[in-house]
Amino acid sequence: MSLIKQLRERTSAPIKDVKFSLVDCNWDIEAAQKELRKRGKVLAMKKSSRTATEGLLALAQNEGKAAVIELNCETDFVAKNEIFEYLALALVKQALLVENSSQQVHGVFSFGPECLQDLKLNLDHAKISGETTIQNAVIEVAAMMGENIKLRGGLGRIAGILSLETENEISQLDAIQKVGSELAMHIVAAKPLFLTKKFVTSDALNNEIEILKSQAESTGKSQMVIDKMVEGRLSKYFEEVVLMEQQYFLNDSSSIKVFHVFGGSLEVIFHIRVPEMSARHGVP
Repeated sequence: MSLIKQLRERTSAPIKDVKFSLVDCNWDIEAAQKELRKRGKVLAMKKSSRTATEGLLALAQNEGKAAVIELNCETDFVAKNEIFEYLALALVKQALLVENSSQQVHGVFSFGPECLQDLKLNLDHAKISGETTIQNAVIEVAAMMGENIKLRGGLGRIAGILSLETENEISQLDAIQKVGSELAMHIVAAKPLFLTKKFVTSDALNNEIEILKSQAESTGKSQMVIDKMVEGRLSKYFEEVVLMEQQYFLNDSSSIKVFHVFGGSLEVIFHIRVPEMSARHGVP
């Protein structure tokens, strides 16, 4: 029983599989561990077509970039497993190393699993360690968990990412993090396209003005009235697409322009709503 316990602690494999491998390898624990890994990878490949809709988003950042990935599994139970969480964090840290090979939109570029799968990982976990590729690490954890695990090619969940700058001291970090979390939820819910009015692109602005003019002119009113209608509706457009002009979703009596945390101002430097596996350049 001692060897069974040791091997199960090493591999997290089911007890039945652990015992079978030990018996098959004449109770040689090292050989049994290798056998378990081989068998587990074969089973993991067989399960790769099964639906995996649970999982989590993982975020990592450095001084100039932030990255977010989604790692999927079959059950919420596995999604909360610390080995699964460790793998997700290791993967997103590697995602920071991906160079931009596609056209950026507002400093954001997207990438699929194929950009990551051959990258090397140096894992340092009690149950999964050593150098391997991302693809092999995913397969190995899938074998441990007994479920289909996959790195999603595009997020099925929505993430809100933002950068904040404050005059407050570090002692108020908890309050700042709370506001940051609420703002991220706002970004997901309200879907702002631009941070401030000055960041609204000329193409977007001209297109909206053209639409508003056409709508106003169809009323047959005077040019002065038409101009005022366009001006008023353009203000409404800004309230819909500009983060700093939007009504705060937790307090719709005020807009998101300046937040006050214990008397200090908190400024949003940038925001992004991420509907796909992405990296963001230029994170302060």
